[in-house]
Amino acid sequence: MNLFGFSRKKIYSSRIDGGGLYLRPASMGDFDAWRLLRGESRAFLTPWEPTWPLDDLTRTAFHRRIQRQDRERVEDEAYAYMIFRTADEALLGGITLGNMRRGVAQCGTLGYWMGEKYAGKGLMTKAARALLRHAFLEMGLHRVEAACATDNERSRRLLERLGFQREGYARAYLLIDGAWQDHLLFAMLERDFLREDNSEERASKV
Repeated sequence: MNLFGFSRKKIYSSRIDGGGLYLRPASMGDFDAWRLLRGESRAFLTPWEPTWPLDDLTRTAFHRRIQRQDRERVEDEAYAYMIFRTADEALLGGITLGNMRRGVAQCGTLGYWMGEKYAGKGLMTKAARALLRHAFLEMGLHRVEAACATDNERSRRLLERLGFQREGYARAYLLIDGAWQDHLLFAMLERDFLREDNSEERASKV
């Protein structure tokens, strides 16, 4: 019995709006903006990411990203989005719901990055809330997991602000910046999200 399989594939919305931002899958037309933002944010991002390939910022490598993104989306394995500011179409960063498990799990893993000049402004909080709403209310997930390096205070605070609950500590969990690093493990259940979402809605009406 395949406990983590699923019986059918469903096409989900490719654009997600919320909080003055919108999320959508990357296209080749995004290459120049993506290369510029990633390039100028490299020192800011590399301590928290897998080691960048030597050709990471090339058009060829970006095309491979697009192909993988589209394939994983069709196979219901991962959903990668770029984050844009609605007012001026500025590319801010990226966010992914990956490692999808269906069947009795109905779970995915949240990952994200933000360009350095846009960090610390609450924008990732808005983007993640929009994706979580999509994950729970449209995609039917029961649980979304996330992990952050033990010394990544910015990421830890983001997850706590979103309402994720810390569930554990994993030794040498991910190969980040060339070294196996310990991570804190977090998760949010659908009921957690609905409680947070209702609280936000009530606060906005006060």
